[in-house]
Amino acid sequence: MKLHPKISLEPVDPDHFTGEVLAGIVLEANQDEGLRVYRVTFPPGGRTAWHHHTGVQLLFVEKGRGLVQKEGEAVLEIGPGDAVHIAAGEKHWHGACQDESMSHLAVNLGGSAAWMEKVTEEEYARSPQAG
Repeated sequence: MKLHPKISLEPVDPDHFTGEVLAGIVLEANQDEGLRVYRVTFPPGGRTAWHHHTGVQLLFVEKGRGLVQKEGEAVLEIGPGDAVHIAAGEKHWHGACQDESMSHLAVNLGGSAAWMEKVTEEEYARSPQAG
């Protein structure tokens, strides 16, 4: 057993996120296991760029309301207690609703992330909150 003390959240790379998003590594196992857990907080309107992972990603919403979208599918609203399974190779983005912040744990099982273009304001406006 190993205790991982409370982490500090730091600003993320603005090339991969929109808004003043903060993140910190909760757990990073050795590279052979490939397990990484991040706590990420998004301000209202904050979000990731489009990206995919070479391994599975699981998102667990802790508080607030957020959005997630797989390329070619509708934007889904997520909230506290929701879990999202993102298969390896699925191009997607996730972040907060326009009017509320959101915090989630991102569990990455193996592999790495490949970052792509930012989510445009037009793409973001297609979310359920805009209707």
